[in-house]
Amino acid sequence: MPPAAALFDNDGLTLDTEGAWTRAEQALFARYGETFTMEHKRTLLGTSPSESAALLERMLGRPGPGLSDELYELAIDEVGKVAVPMPGAVALLGALGDAGVPVALVSNARRGFVEPALRAAGLQDAFGVIVTSDDVDRPKPAPDAYLKAAASLNADPAACAVLEDSPTGLAAGRAAGALTIGVPSLPGVELEADVLGASLEDPAVWRALGLEARVT
Repeated sequence: MPPAAALFDNDGLTLDTEGAWTRAEQALFARYGETFTMEHKRTLLGTSPSESAALLERMLGRPGPGLSDELYELAIDEVGKVAVPMPGAVALLGALGDAGVPVALVSNARRGFVEPALRAAGLQDAFGVIVTSDDVDRPKPAPDAYLKAAASLNADPAACAVLEDSPTGLAAGRAAGALTIGVPSLPGVELEADVLGASLEDPAVWRALGLEARVT
């Protein structure tokens, strides 16, 4: 059976924005005479603004809050140029809509980044609810954002499915009591989920959502 609602992460799961983030991260590190590495990328994946601030402070040896703001400014500039749906995202959202399953976008990024990214990808009207780190006191890995999204859709969190590409997001989904579906976006990042798929096109993902795979 389809879930009561499907709750999608944004970066790396619904939208291919990681390139924009990577270029912004590289530019920020270069600004301070450092080299951005894949290990840095894996560490920052899925973090909230407050978490990334603390991590950047340690990585660059500078006060963190300002660094996080700088990173967001660089990322917002990049995302409007390149944000596109991840493979299978449009087809999956369409199939869920056909099945009458409400969908929400739940992101650890700020709304000022999420909304321009959705517009750039043509998905600004794809979600009934959007919850960002600006909308909750405790971002992922706390369950608050997913609980808020489920409540906004009048759905029991335990009857929802959470789709994520990061350990942080999957931890939030588990804490909310939802079915967790992991779709990795970055090599070397291990995901713990009820269902794992290679992409949103993977039949395992569709089956977990009570859908017949229909990849276009």
